[in-house]
Amino acid sequence: MDEDQEMERFGMDNDYEDGKWIGGEFYYGKRKEKRHQTKDDVLYGIFADSDSDSEGGSRKNKRRKDFSKKQDLTKPMNFVSKGVVMPTEEINQNLKEQNEKDDQVDEDDGSMPGLGFGASGSAHSGLGLGFGSKNVNSAKDEVNDTSNDFLPTAFGKQFKERVLQRREEMEKTKLNKNSSRARSEKRDAKTDGNIGGFENHTKGIGAKLLEKMGYKGGGLGKNAQGIVAPIEAKLRPKNMGMGYNEYKEAVNLPILQESVDQNKGLPHPVSESQPKEKMWLKQGRLKKKKKDYVTAEELLVKKQEQGLDVVQKVFDMRGPQVRVLTNLENLNAEEISREKDVPMPELQHNVRLILDLAELDIQKIDRDLRNERETVVTLQKEKEQLKTDASRQKKQLDSMEEIVNVVERLGDESQTGTLTLDSLAKSFGNLQKRFPDEYKLGSLSTIACSFALPLFFREFQGWDPLIHPESHLNVVSVWKDLLQGDEIFDSPYTQLFMEVVFPALRISSTNTWQARDPEPLLKFLDSWEKLMPHQALQTILDNIVMPRLSAAVNSWDPLHEHIAIHKWVHPWLPLLGQKLETFYPTIRNRLESVLHVWHPSDVSAYTILSPWKPVFDPVSWEQIMVRFIIPKLLAVMHEFQVNPAEQKLEQFYWVLNWAGVIPVHHMLHIMDVFFNKWQEVLYQWLCSKPDFQEVYNWFLGWRNLIPAELASNEHIRARLHAGLDMMNQAAEGLDVVQPGLRENISYLKAREQRQFQATAAQAARVDDVGIDLSLKEVIEVHAQENNLLFKPKPGRMQDGHQVYGFGNISIIIDSLNQKVYAQTEDRWSLVSLEQLVKLEKGYVMRRR
Repeated sequence: MDEDQEMERFGMDNDYEDGKWIGGEFYYGKRKEKRHQTKDDVLYGIFADSDSDSEGGSRKNKRRKDFSKKQDLTKPMNFVSKGVVMPTEEINQNLKEQNEKDDQVDEDDGSMPGLGFGASGSAHSGLGLGFGSKNVNSAKDEVNDTSNDFLPTAFGKQFKERVLQRREEMEKTKLNKNSSRARSEKRDAKTDGNIGGFENHTKGIGAKLLEKMGYKGGGLGKNAQGIVAPIEAKLRPKNMGMGYNEYKEAVNLPILQESVDQNKGLPHPVSESQPKEKMWLKQGRLKKKKKDYVTAEELLVKKQEQGLDVVQKVFDMRGPQVRVLTNLENLNAEEISREKDVPMPELQHNVRLILDLAELDIQKIDRDLRNERETVVTLQKEKEQLKTDASRQKKQLDSMEEIVNVVERLGDESQTGTLTLDSLAKSFGNLQKRFPDEYKLGSLSTIACSFALPLFFREFQGWDPLIHPESHLNVVSVWKDLLQGDEIFDSPYTQLFMEVVFPALRISSTNTWQARDPEPLLKFLDSWEKLMPHQALQTILDNIVMPRLSAAVNSWDPLHEHIAIHKWVHPWLPLLGQKLETFYPTIRNRLESVLHVWHPSDVSAYTILSPWKPVFDPVSWEQIMVRFIIPKLLAVMHEFQVNPAEQKLEQFYWVLNWAGVIPVHHMLHIMDVFFNKWQEVLYQWLCSKPDFQEVYNWFLGWRNLIPAELASNEHIRARLHAGLDMMNQAAEGLDVVQPGLRENISYLKAREQRQFQATAAQAARVDDVGIDLSLKEVIEVHAQENNLLFKPKPGRMQDGHQVYGFGNISIIIDSLNQKVYAQTEDRWSLVSLEQLVKLEKGYVMRRR
């Protein structure tokens, strides 16, 4: 056995030292420090170098020194993500640990670590105290680049020289290492190329170990009987059961490692010719993938696009602890994570909550910031508005000072008596033009009115508005523009008019104006129409005109008055309108009191009554006609004689004079009396073989006498056509039928028919006469024959048909089906013309 090989005995004597006996017992002083095996001892065993003890001891001491440092408990806690462990990633992790071990073994054979700004770029780079691992050339360049930063002192110069010297030594060491590696590669090339093919996937640590143990190549064993090809590895992820998820075990470890490296984007294994990295160095570790992060601006833009301005919190109280969620997507996140075997789901959940709270804080800060910015903008606008208001108020203050000066000057002139209406109007007109806003704001129109009232009293003294209505119009028109404000009723101009003009008009009207002579007052109102306030006009009409008209109407006597009442009442219709309706009952009573003794030969009745037709309502007007005018006209028409030899037309003219004011259906009844006599005379004349030209001229004369409003009526035209047919029959040599004969025969036949065919019978009777009348006209003629009123009722419709009044009975006419329906109690019944007359008589009897 070699001398340097250390022999160890098993027992407690080798564990402790410096002991002593106390009371028969041996007490050890301290535990004996034993030598710990280094990594080289574990790897190489007896082939380890002797200097590894010191190196291992230094590393151990250095490692103990690092762990013996006192931790800073004030620093925040850092989280290290465990990540999701996949089967391929577990294999990569094992390979990575093995590579790190190989690197540390290689580093033991390397050169000493440098003390400059960095280490050499070879695989045996030392532990630099500078900024990272760089090659010598880059280090020199860096030193040259930074040479300007050193102070021009002796110490700086010496320091620079030592750095350059150290770089040269490192470069020489690198060259020696490269030469030894080249010799090793040549030696390896002589061996079988298939031996150690798996070394392409490692850093060659296996070959080095075998080489130190005397391995020359080939199979293992005394006779090289060992296998050359490595055993294929069959790996299964940790804690995975058989047949889990149909997992296929990995085979051919090198191929799997290559696929994993390609998928994960890791660098390919480094051969011996390439510089090795010291994985135990902080600078030599693989750089971690840069983590993606979201800035506050990007987060706000994303939330704004999603429209999630306000996030509501959801409290999940289904478990032992209350959970706070920001949306329902994370409601079952824990169960989903447990199903997918996500590592550390609680930590991920907590981190996610922290992120959500951070997002809420960012949104709240952004919202507060936007509110503050909006507040700043609002305050700036308010500041500008206040500046504008201040300048405007300053301008108004200056204007008001000038206005006050003018008003004070006018007050002085008023006290001295030198103020006139023209100068006053000129001064206030100038103020209104220069300062329109201040004129309204300060109510200068009221001040002007107070100055102008005494001057107007002096100007209008002794003025009679009914005699000289157009006087002072120019003066008042000027002051209307100065005093008329936004007020409608209580403006200064209204006050001026009521205190100056209205008293003069009231005095003149009381003394001189008569209601039967409205022209002076109407002329004054027409002249002052544009200058008179509405309130003043209503006061004049209510306090002056209406009392005088009421007294005049009450004292009016139609028999002794020479002036018709409509001449001094109707001119006030445009101004008074419905207010005059209070006089209408009195006027009608006075007219009816004199109409009962009236004779149609007195034309003055028509002159008095005809202007009142558009004034009175239709019902009142028709009552006057039916009660006082139509009976007397019927009597005159019955007395009228038709004599072709010596015709007198005075009575006929009396009747036709009322054709424009009497309702048409009443006028047709009067004309039927005339046409009955006219047809009888025509029949007698045609039977005596007359001169047909003379008969034709006589016919044209009567047709031209009928007024246009009656000649356009179908019933009048039918009566004229009946006479013309008689003349044609006589001219053709046919027998002329006596008027009224066929009508009586048709009437007798109609009574024998059913009730629902009464309307058709009447139409047949009319057709026999040769007159084409509608059902409505037949009913109208039937109403006239029975002295009943037939007229439409405005605004009343039944089943799309107009409702008519047949006396006191409401009827509708179905012209399409030639039927008549009457309203009996609460329903409409089909009736004949005779039944209509019976219903009317029954209604009158019930009323009595």
